Amino acid sequence: MTTTLIIGGGSGMGRALAAALLTRGESVVIAGRDADRLKRAAVALPDGDLRAHTVDLADEETIVELYDHAGPVDHVVTTAVDVRDAYLPVAALDPARVHAAFDAKVVGPLLLAKYAQGRVAESLTITAGFNAHRPAPGGAVIAAANGAVEALVRALAVELAPIRVNAVAPGWVDTDLWDRLAGDERDTRLAAMAARLPVGRVGRAEDLADAFIAVSRNGFTTGSVVHIDGGQRLV
Repeated sequence: MTTTLIIGGGSGMGRALAAALLTRGESVVIAGRDADRLKRAAVALPDGDLRAHTVDLADEETIVELYDHAGPVDHVVTTAVDVRDAYLPVAALDPARVHAAFDAKVVGPLLLAKYAQGRVAESLTITAGFNAHRPAPGGAVIAAANGAVEALVRALAVELAPIRVNAVAPGWVDTDLWDRLAGDERDTRLAAMAARLPVGRVGRAEDLADAFIAVSRNGFTTGSVVHIDGGQRLV
């Protein structure tokens, strides 16, 4: 049975990926910082071979513990992100929030890669983002982190071979992350973006779940960034 470890599997795109894989009869381990969120996700997800474990991507010891708990896995996917107070003008940035954003997007995946050999059979897939290519004012931190992810997967694809390393780069996706980013303006902002996009809508978590499955299962894909953004880089 194929086993996938999903960091960020307690919500959003990661949870949608877990649901899709469980429906396919695969084994899934979901991980994240928030134990209560993981418990809620485990209750809501389809029945199947599902385990959950806490991890802090900034804490190397907990990453080793996660791998030990999961045992040998075929694929690792990380959708983890920390955008708390990261979308601010450069003049207002708190360095601690910059470090937190990079811990989730860059340092954590590096540590996952550090311990992947001998534990991961096939692939590591990291989440990048469209704003590495089309940044907006106030988005320098996340744009920089996503740009670093793109460079990182190319380097890791060479160093970790034959483990395949890729990135999926979403545009705006309708998940609970927007409750934190936009508050009461959530629906208005998503609708405005939907009207601009060539596909006429923002992304759904299930769109990204499909992409993570396709990228991780394609045995001839490594060092690649796959954009699933509805054309957002174009508009």
